[in-house]
Amino acid sequence: MGETKLARWRKHLFFKRIIWRITFGGAETIKRLLDIIISAAALIASTPIFIIFSILIKLEDRGPVFFKQPRVGKGGKIFHIWKFRSMIINAEKLRQELDKHNVHKQSQITFKMKDDPRITKIGKFIRKYSVDEIPQFINVLLGDMSLVGPRPPILSEVTAYKASQLRRLQVKPGITCLWQIQGRGNIDFEGQVRLDLQYISSQTIWTDIKILIKTIPAVLFGRGSY
Repeated sequence: MGETKLARWRKHLFFKRIIWRITFGGAETIKRLLDIIISAAALIASTPIFIIFSILIKLEDRGPVFFKQPRVGKGGKIFHIWKFRSMIINAEKLRQELDKHNVHKQSQITFKMKDDPRITKIGKFIRKYSVDEIPQFINVLLGDMSLVGPRPPILSEVTAYKASQLRRLQVKPGITCLWQIQGRGNIDFEGQVRLDLQYISSQTIWTDIKILIKTIPAVLFGRGSY
């Protein structure tokens, strides 16, 4: 009987150690492994999507298929993010003219506009269902991004950050995050920061898995996207 109790205690202790390592000790390693495995699988599975939308984007205006932009990552590291192009060529040059329509204008940091005239016909579809974000799995494989984390800001946004907002750069940026599953573009900048800091202060592997699962219906129904 004593051996049975001892065996049970050892088994209990074994699982407690595993849980501790997953939650604390080995969380970063496991997170990276999940990033690599899921991103590689997603890129392979989305090969037909790459082919189809590369053709559609090219046919619409003969412009480049992909959009590359410098973003700020963990610790202020600059990297280039990849997306399917969803806007007209030279869209950035038109932004100042549209600033009065910015729904995030109060923050004076991020830019969001409903019915943005720079978005192409194909762009509206791929933005609604986050198809434009698929190339970012490449960024995850390269180690610049993670599957889950605050969305990567552009440099001009970071230069306007308050000290507390710079905490968003303590972790790798992600493809999805808390505010992506709770309203996306409908959440103002302050709300995005609050949710990002909430994630950073309490992140675990289990939290990441929950966010990834909740991202699926958010993407399928296109909630808060524009």
